[in-house]
Amino acid sequence: MSATNEIPKDFFKQFKSKEEFQSFFSDLYKQGVEEMLEAERDEFLGYEKYSKEGYGSGNSRNGTYRKTVKTDSLGDMVLSIPRDSNGEFEPRLIPKGQRMSDKLEEAIIGMYSHGMTCSDISSQVKEIYGVDVSEGTVSNITNRLVEHIREWQNRPLDMVYFILWMDGIVIRVRQNGKYTNKCIYIVIGLKNDGHKELLGMWMAESESAAFWLTVLTDLKARGVQDILIACTDNLTGFTQAIRGVFPQAVTQLCIVHQVRNSCKYVVWKDRKAFCADLRQIYTATNIAMGEKALADMDVKWGEKYWHAIQSWHNNWENLSQFFQFPLEIRKIIYTTNTIENLNRTIRKYTKAKVQFTDDEAALKAVFLAMTNQEKKWTQPIKNWGLIIYQFVTIFENRCKIDEISFSGVYTK
Repeated sequence: MSATNEIPKDFFKQFKSKEEFQSFFSDLYKQGVEEMLEAERDEFLGYEKYSKEGYGSGNSRNGTYRKTVKTDSLGDMVLSIPRDSNGEFEPRLIPKGQRMSDKLEEAIIGMYSHGMTCSDISSQVKEIYGVDVSEGTVSNITNRLVEHIREWQNRPLDMVYFILWMDGIVIRVRQNGKYTNKCIYIVIGLKNDGHKELLGMWMAESESAAFWLTVLTDLKARGVQDILIACTDNLTGFTQAIRGVFPQAVTQLCIVHQVRNSCKYVVWKDRKAFCADLRQIYTATNIAMGEKALADMDVKWGEKYWHAIQSWHNNWENLSQFFQFPLEIRKIIYTTNTIENLNRTIRKYTKAKVQFTDDEAALKAVFLAMTNQEKKWTQPIKNWGLIIYQFVTIFENRCKIDEISFSGVYTK
């Protein structure tokens, strides 16, 4: 016969509400756990309470101490935890340091990763799990990510990356009593199996070529020996920083960034026609046709928008690098859309926070947003079977076919 069948039916009539029954069950559960803890201490000491075997044993019972334990279904529960005189007893049922179930902690971190504030999480946990979790507790749980982020940031990297996309995202962080803009530098690498990988994130006061040099030096220290193509915005000095660490890398400035910057000089009524003409430059069949389209821009718009056109001339060497590659490679290097999409994801997940209390809070939120996105990168980029052989042909002295296994892992 089951335990339920052995309980008289009239027993349940004493409870007038679900709350009364839950309170009774909570007390019963608490009593049962405490009895089990007492039994654990008896087993540890080797004798039961008041037993003569305990005389002269060198250790004895030493009362209890109160400990709050959070449970999945019953919320906060204050238990009396037995202890011994020598302080050697460690209960297996409620280990030292345990405060909350792993599932609940995972749920809290999951909510945090999707942009919820500590206050929102505290309310949501109370509503869903019936557990009172303070904002401070939520913060402490997410703080455990800091060590994980540190290990991730310092992990070894592959020797060669076919493409690097690099960009920064600006967020507001509290510092010295006031909120200020800070830049988080982000790097995505294309591995030789066609998959994208987040290589790291770094925080600084603002975006600068000097700090990008620090980022690239860090990548090299973690094992990166070569970068075939680097895709960046047109930050002054960025190309020089890349070549200072990876001198053989081809640097391609983002065409989309260049178009946006050019349009700053163009009045609204001319922008549609101006952008249509610019498009003739970067969609040209080859570099000669691109240069002709740029020359046509000089004739048509040069007098009215000299600064916009001159910017293309000044940056032409690094804007036109993509012309030397087949169309399949051009599509993935002429713009930093790969990392722009990641930045949109970060803003989506962090918009609820708006401002961060410190650097660690910002890094935790950005890291979780990025890893949420990286989980979706399960497939190699489109046409990878063709693209990899294009890379091998163009960069044959730096990525030879016999150095790449059929699974796309660099084996040299």
